[in-house]
Amino acid sequence: MTIAPSSELGITTLPDHTQLPDSDGTFVKNFQEHPQSILLTDSILSTLDSLHPDQQYAIGQDSGIYWRLTEPLERGAESPDWFYVPNVPPTLDGRVRRSYVLWQEYIPPLIAIEFVSGDGSEERDRTPLYQISGERQKPGKFWVYEQIIRPPFYAIYEVRKASVEVYHLMENHYELVAANERGHYPIHPMGVELGIWLGQYGNLELPWLRWWDSQGNLLLTGDERARIERQRAEQAEQRFEQAEVELQQERQRAEAERQRAERLAELLRAQGIDPEEL
Repeated sequence: MTIAPSSELGITTLPDHTQLPDSDGTFVKNFQEHPQSILLTDSILSTLDSLHPDQQYAIGQDSGIYWRLTEPLERGAESPDWFYVPNVPPTLDGRVRRSYVLWQEYIPPLIAIEFVSGDGSEERDRTPLYQISGERQKPGKFWVYEQIIRPPFYAIYEVRKASVEVYHLMENHYELVAANERGHYPIHPMGVELGIWLGQYGNLELPWLRWWDSQGNLLLTGDERARIERQRAEQAEQRFEQAEVELQQERQRAEAERQRAERLAELLRAQGIDPEEL
């Protein structure tokens, strides 16, 4: 981790998440990014709750990860569109996290995901810090993740290309992960796979970035699970109603058969024949 000398910045102690900016003032790049983040979070929560019965994990969505002190402060942070950190408290000192500060917590995210809004060069920029000159410049985003923040997995998602690249940190560099037979990318520590799903979420039909379990089953959002449960309940009600109709029809057939038998018996008795002796 690279931290600028605090004396140069007029700082005597390292700031925590309450003292660092929680926004760099930029806009979300397009209307798809916000629902995409929610989709990733909503569908993975039940899996993370199983992995962490003690609820000790944190999820960041377009939140800053501070890795060095610089001026302005925002230039010492990267803001993945989505990331997950295992085995850390969801809040600090009873307060909602404003950012994730590496010198305060030390544990890196397990996975960081960037959504490409341009041509993808920013997310793949490997320019090292030591080749940067000028106070207002930053090292490449890929290099910062690979060499400083060091999440074991780094994913680059491009909605326009309907693709995702997943990198796995091997020693000191990222290696591209190969897709499995389902076209997904395993994230083994989480017991899940990452891949592209073409479908409708909200009112948008797009190639969304989604999770599957290790058997290839799509991890559903709460709304999707509720919709399936409603459909199952409606189907069960329809089956019950159909069974009621069939039972009523069977009762009607039985009653018609009883009445026919009674009429036949009456005819036989009228002819002096005891139907019981037949």
